[in-house]
Amino acid sequence: MAERNGQLKSVVIRSFRRFSERYFPEKAAKNLMSDVEQKEEESHLGCLESLPVDIQFLIMTFLSPVDICNLGTTSRYWRAMVRDPLLWRYFLLRDMQHWLSIDHLTMPDLELLDAPLVSEHESLEDREEGEEKNREVIFDYMSEYLKGCPSCRQQWLPSRPAYELLTSFLQYLVPSSEPRYAMFGPGMEQLDVSLVTRLMHAPDLLPVSGTPQRQINGIGSGISYLFNNQHKFNILTLYSTNWAEREKARLQQQSVSNKLFIFEGTNDWGHPVVIPAPQVQKVCEVVDGFIYVANAEPGKGDEASEVAQIRAVLNCVGDSTTKPLLVLSCVSREPEAASDRAKHRTPCVYMAKRLGLPQLSNRWMVQDTVAESLAGVLDGIAWLLKSSGVKI
Repeated sequence: MAERNGQLKSVVIRSFRRFSERYFPEKAAKNLMSDVEQKEEESHLGCLESLPVDIQFLIMTFLSPVDICNLGTTSRYWRAMVRDPLLWRYFLLRDMQHWLSIDHLTMPDLELLDAPLVSEHESLEDREEGEEKNREVIFDYMSEYLKGCPSCRQQWLPSRPAYELLTSFLQYLVPSSEPRYAMFGPGMEQLDVSLVTRLMHAPDLLPVSGTPQRQINGIGSGISYLFNNQHKFNILTLYSTNWAEREKARLQQQSVSNKLFIFEGTNDWGHPVVIPAPQVQKVCEVVDGFIYVANAEPGKGDEASEVAQIRAVLNCVGDSTTKPLLVLSCVSREPEAASDRAKHRTPCVYMAKRLGLPQLSNRWMVQDTVAESLAGVLDGIAWLLKSSGVKI
C-alpha cells in the first residue's frame, strides 16, 4: 500500500508541475530572469502559487477535505488543481484505511482504485473538455472520497423522503417492543479477549437490564441491554459449538465444526453453499436485525465461508432486506502506537469488501471495534437501533 501511494504521489506532483508550467509560463522561464525580474514576477502571483508544486502538494496533504474545497474557490488555478482526479485518488488510498466506519450509503467504489493511472505526460490542461467530463463521470474520486470521509459524509447522505419522516414519527408515538438482534461470527470466538464477556461486564457502557431466561437448543441465550439508559434491546448470541470445543480450537489455532450451518456443496465458482440449521432459522425469523462479529486481526478470516454464512442468514427468511446488518470489525486490543493502527487490523472498507457487503440489498454498516475497551460498540449499536426505527 505504501509503495502504491508513493507511486501515485509522484504522478500527482508531475501532473501538477506540467499544469503549473502551462498555466504560469513565466514560472518556467524563471531561471532565465535576473533576481530583480524574479521578484517583480512573483509579486504578480499569489503566495501559494509562487511556491514549487512539490510544496503546494505537501501543503494540501495537511488540509482537511473542506479546506481543500475552499481553496478551490479562490482562483481558477486552484479550482483546476483541487479537482484533479489523481489528487483525490491519492487521498482516498491514503485515508480510507484509517476510517472507523463505513456503510451502504458511504462505501466508496474500490474498483475505481484499480483503474490504470493517467499518463504522467498528460497535464490537467491537456485534457479535452469532453474527455474531462467523461473522465469525471467514470473516475470521480473526489465524490467517492467526500462521500466516505467521516468528516464530510453527512453532507452527502441523501435526505429522507417525507413518508420516511412520517413513519419515524408514528413509530415514536406507538410504543415498540424491545428490538432483538442475533449476534454471530468468528470474532466472538477466535479473539484473546471475549467481546461477549466484556459486554456483560461493562455497566458504565451498556448496563444489563435482563438476564437470560432460556436457551435455544443450548446454542445461545438472549441478554437485554440498556442503551443511553433508556432504549432497551436484546442480543441473542449464536455460537458455532459448545464452549469446550471453541476454546480448544482457539488455543490450537484450528477451525471448528460450525453447528449453526449445514453445508450443501459448492456453487459454479467453487464457493461453499450453506443454509442455517433449523434452530437458527427460527431465530432469524423473529429477530429485527443481525450483528456479525468479524475477526479483523491481520491474516484472519475465511472470505468464502464468511460470505456464505452471512448470505445464508439474510436469505433464510422472507423479506429479510428490511433487517439491518451491523458488522463489528473486531480486534482484541488497540496497538500501543496510534500510527500502527492500520497495520494491526483490516480497515473497515476492506472488511466490507471481504464480506461482500456492497452486493447486499440490506442496510449494513461496518464499525471498527476493540474487544478490550469496547471502543466503537456504542456507535455501532446506535446505528443499528436507528435502522430498526428507534428514535435516539
